[in-house]
Amino acid sequence: MTSTSEGPVLFLDVDGPLIPFGSPAGRLEVDAAASTTVDQGNPLLARLDPGIGARLLALGCRLVWATTWMEEANEVVAPRLGLPRLPVVEWPDVGTEGGPRGLHWKTRPLVEWADGQPFIWVDDEIGDMDHLWVDASHPGPSLLHQVEPTKGLQGADFYALAEWLHAVAPR
Repeated sequence: MTSTSEGPVLFLDVDGPLIPFGSPAGRLEVDAAASTTVDQGNPLLARLDPGIGARLLALGCRLVWATTWMEEANEVVAPRLGLPRLPVVEWPDVGTEGGPRGLHWKTRPLVEWADGQPFIWVDDEIGDMDHLWVDASHPGPSLLHQVEPTKGLQGADFYALAEWLHAVAPR
């Protein structure tokens, strides 16, 4: 399966999961000269781990950007990770819809986009109310996977995603 095949949807945030907020120590070192051409004015792009793209594709789900980067994720992030152009969730104006206290503004649009299909949401800002709301509002299987924003996606995260996918949609 590839990111455009049938299967569960994986909604992917950029800041936190792909671009960790912590120290870049432990990430691949980026040549300073290359960094100036690679970062296009955003030094945080040097924190992207180019190996993550292949690991995401290997999960065998339909990858969808669920980030405020919007289409810019396809233009700036995807090429650095070796990802194809991905669908992008279009966000409603923040604050236009009411909801329970603590519900993340992304939760409703993601459930609507999934339209009953199995989905994973990978983000660093998922809370208890999001879990409760998705459990009550989404008829299909779902995994809301919170990533440690100072570390980004790690091996343990990929293991958890693969385990859930194997249980929900064995290949």
